[in-house]
Amino acid sequence: MSLRDLAERSGVSAPMLSQVERGETSPTLQVAARIASGLQLRLSQLLRLDEAGAVSIVRREERRAGGAGGHRYEVLTPPLPGQRAEVSRHTLAAGAITGGPGDPPMHEPGSRETAIVERGALELVIDGARHGLGAGDCVTFDADLAHHFENRGQEEAVMLAIVSAGLRRS
Repeated sequence: MSLRDLAERSGVSAPMLSQVERGETSPTLQVAARIASGLQLRLSQLLRLDEAGAVSIVRREERRAGGAGGHRYEVLTPPLPGQRAEVSRHTLAAGAITGGPGDPPMHEPGSRETAIVERGALELVIDGARHGLGAGDCVTFDADLAHHFENRGQEEAVMLAIVSAGLRRS
């Protein structure tokens, strides 16, 4: 994309873009946001384009964890700015339910969740309906709707959940 193309898409003048590109000036947040929009990026994505290190590893002992009442979870992805997806592993004891005290908050508007049951059986309760899931089953749904998972079985259940931010189309 040329400077002229970006200027047209972003509404930021080509001379200003050139100065920013050469490091002669620092854009205001408003100008940076317009540049990001012209590049079809979020501002947080634009601000981290020059970061070193494209690989992030979260070691087992470094995972963020929580939960209560028979539901434990570990966040497997690093807490990076602008990250659009989060992967977590959930373990539910027999009779346990997600969405209680100590659990993560509801997801942002437009979020989607994909959950894969690794072991045991779970029920997804969403929008007044129950959906039974066994080991190996995978479900995808609008994560900004009120929902929770229940382990109604006699054995522990484990699932992986991937939440993607703001991807649902209206």
